[in-house]
Amino acid sequence: MSDQEQERLRKLRERQIADRDPLVKQNKVQRGISTKAKRMRKPFKLGGAWKDIPHVIRTPIYALLAGILLTIILPMIWASPYAFWAALLATILLIIFAILVGSNLDLRDDIRNHLR
Repeated sequence: MSDQEQERLRKLRERQIADRDPLVKQNKVQRGISTKAKRMRKPFKLGGAWKDIPHVIRTPIYALLAGILLTIILPMIWASPYAFWAALLATILLIIFAILVGSNLDLRDDIRNHLR
């Protein structure tokens, strides 16, 4: 037998022994458990929780806040009895638009996750 063949058989035997070694599997399981435990020990962050909320819910909240500001500011700028109602209508339209944009953003994220 040539030296290359003997080396190949030696490596093959070592690989087979390593595959049967229960400590390798046990170490792999222990590593997985320890990484999960480390992840669980991370502190709770409000920003992280806010990012976990779907866009379809988050974006209308932004639109509602913008609409409330518009409802407060527009009657001060525009002296008309219709200013409040115009701001209210703009708020409703902003929320509807934000729901559409949020659902599209969620769809984009889903597609991105499925492509991985």
